[in-house]
Amino acid sequence: MRRIAVVTETYPPEVNGVAMSIARVVDGLQGRGHAVQLVRPRQTHHDAALQRLPFEQILTRAWPIPGYPSLRMGAPCMRALLRLWSRQRPDVVHIATEGPLGWSALRVALALKLPLSSDFRTNFHAYGEHYRLGWLARPIMGYLRRFHNRTQCTMVPTEAMRAQLASCGFERLAVVSRGVDTRLFHPARRSAALRQGWGVDDDTLVLVSVGRLAPEKNLDLVLQVHEALLQAAGKVKLVFVGDGPMRAELQARCPSAVFAGQRRGEDLAAHYASADAFVFPSLTETFGNVTLEAMASGLPVVAFDCAAAGQFIRSGHNGRLAAGRDANDFVRAALSLAADPAQRPAMARAARDTVGALDWDAVVACFEDVLERAISADATGSMPSSAPGTPRPTARRSVALLRQVTAVDRQRVAGDGARPV
Repeated sequence: MRRIAVVTETYPPEVNGVAMSIARVVDGLQGRGHAVQLVRPRQTHHDAALQRLPFEQILTRAWPIPGYPSLRMGAPCMRALLRLWSRQRPDVVHIATEGPLGWSALRVALALKLPLSSDFRTNFHAYGEHYRLGWLARPIMGYLRRFHNRTQCTMVPTEAMRAQLASCGFERLAVVSRGVDTRLFHPARRSAALRQGWGVDDDTLVLVSVGRLAPEKNLDLVLQVHEALLQAAGKVKLVFVGDGPMRAELQARCPSAVFAGQRRGEDLAAHYASADAFVFPSLTETFGNVTLEAMASGLPVVAFDCAAAGQFIRSGHNGRLAAGRDANDFVRAALSLAADPAQRPAMARAARDTVGALDWDAVVACFEDVLERAISADATGSMPSSAPGTPRPTARRSVALLRQVTAVDRQRVAGDGARPV
């Protein structure tokens, strides 16, 4: 059994791919007998739902995220983590996100000579073009490279992502894929009542888009697909599942669409299964868990040839892929799917069959193996050199840092097993 500290800026019931997948990993590690310590920001909207989880939680201070009032990012907390991990050292620290909280964990783990692993889960450097901040792409990539190269290993979800990051100077990369709950996401959850609520009949083609309603998701292209299909097929309904800063704009531009908001669990699964095709035009994903969820739900997927779609979709077999970043090709792929209703049932079955073996147990086993390799690498003295400005991981420096630690209130929160720092 290992003591594993997992540091993340996001966790369910927040709804996003990082939160969902890291929760699956944490649950899997618990099930395999490890003692997990979850370090996360205090989320005022969700903390009640996280009470009495079967592992130790450390709650840190948090900052609001502009445009997302229900989410908060972790504030820096070096002193608190230094005090915490000096009293009881974890066998390994895994950092899932590279924000201020992850940065603090990185520095403290280096100072205390703790084995380190990390995840590359979000293409922050690719978001700039969607927020008129493209000039930041290079410095952000530089920060991410320095961050991850200080760990014994960085986990990435696909071989394509591994190759891309390796070409950018990232070191010690390991491919750990994502899984999907094929019992939850299943074609049998298709709901006639839900479709009736959308105002559609059996002859209507329902397109579903699931994810954050934000510029980096390339949702203008979903509207282009919808307009093209209306002109070509006539009976088409577009359903958006999710929320975000673009919701009002999308509603104004496409008032006929259904905006279902955030959905979870069986409700989310029913929204997938009650559609006829999944459209996913994002070009900023490291993976895209929604792709697997849609396929498990029996939906042909229209996507670009990248991330999870590039790995699991065979165009014409279980979906349609568009080449490169060609928006016109994406629209053509959607039109091709819609033009032949007879092909969709076979594609739906093929999509389901493709992801049938993507079990989370196997993913967690691979994750566990990478952690063990990180621990072994540290034991052999292969700790990466410190970044400029990072305290050197020497005993003298660690003692000096410990003397700077001020008293921190870490009283246990009554009843919920979580502690503030």
